[in-house]
Amino acid sequence: MMALHQRQQQQKLPADAYPLSPRAASYGFFPQRTMSLFGRTGLLALLALLVLLGVFLPWTGPMEGLFFSSANRERSLSRWRDYTLAQAAAFVAKNGTVIVCAVSQPYLPFLNNWLISIARQRHQDKVLVIAEDYATLYKVNQKWPGHAVLIPPAPDAQTAHKFGSQGFFNFTSRRPRHLLHLLELGYSVMYNDVDMVWLADPFFFLEGNHDVYFTDDMAAVKPLNHPHDLPPPGKKGRTYICSCMIFLRPTKGAKEVMKKWIDELQEQPWSKKRKSNDQPAFNWALNKTAGQVDLYLLPQAAFPSGGLYFKNDTWVQETKGMHVIIHNNYITGFEKKIKRFRDYGLWLVDDHNHESPLGKI
Repeated sequence: MMALHQRQQQQKLPADAYPLSPRAASYGFFPQRTMSLFGRTGLLALLALLVLLGVFLPWTGPMEGLFFSSANRERSLSRWRDYTLAQAAAFVAKNGTVIVCAVSQPYLPFLNNWLISIARQRHQDKVLVIAEDYATLYKVNQKWPGHAVLIPPAPDAQTAHKFGSQGFFNFTSRRPRHLLHLLELGYSVMYNDVDMVWLADPFFFLEGNHDVYFTDDMAAVKPLNHPHDLPPPGKKGRTYICSCMIFLRPTKGAKEVMKKWIDELQEQPWSKKRKSNDQPAFNWALNKTAGQVDLYLLPQAAFPSGGLYFKNDTWVQETKGMHVIIHNNYITGFEKKIKRFRDYGLWLVDDHNHESPLGKI
């Protein structure tokens, strides 16, 4: 298997790549008259400063407590509370493209893991985190300003929702509305679930100018030169396409698929008897619009399901060097997913937090 952590070497910056701002001398922190630090006056001033810090820092917490009042902090939080999707997309988009994920607070470690892998492909700047709770909104924007937005109404307090639960359905059913909004703003959109890891740059595989690109969720092995059309329906009368990795161009066809996805979710709501999730509705939307929309199935060797990548060692060896995005599905449970990533050397946050735009969270 190819080395998972192989990256292009960073170019070394010259020593003066980040020179001091010429405005630094004009901020007025120091008087115009030179004062010797080791003179009597300088030593007294230094001692007084140390006393003040010793008295007030324990009460104010971090250093910013000396300079920012609670009112200022509240204004900062209000700024992100009022941040719109249009503003956020305009901030992060590069060449008209946005990479989107939707995250609630329990999944912040997965977000960080995913971001490390994207940063290794130099695409992190176009990532937009759609926060599903205010804790996530503030945490991401505190660490990485401008890269998270919350689209009201926020769902109830989040937990690590189990696949098939009503909470999971409520969480995922908001997705096509977010994607449709971005398309209507004129952006191409790549959507990922955050239980994914990038091993290579997926944009090289978005051939042509199709409306919607997607991956097969089946574990059955396809030939390397398999067709890129929508596969035939399975036993339930629909296809088994994954709704967790999608690329959309801002075309009439892509918008039509998103609208149909929204309609299908409304027609098939969650119930205790039928524990729906968003993926069957996405497949029905693809099946019902296939004749009107230009669809493209991405190569299986590059975008395997978790049921194939983690359960078929022979196939993994035969396709060594071809894998692009690995999806940790075909397993449920927060801790089980982390363990599986660790077992395969894909849980990057243990040793590589510094590579994430969020740092350690």
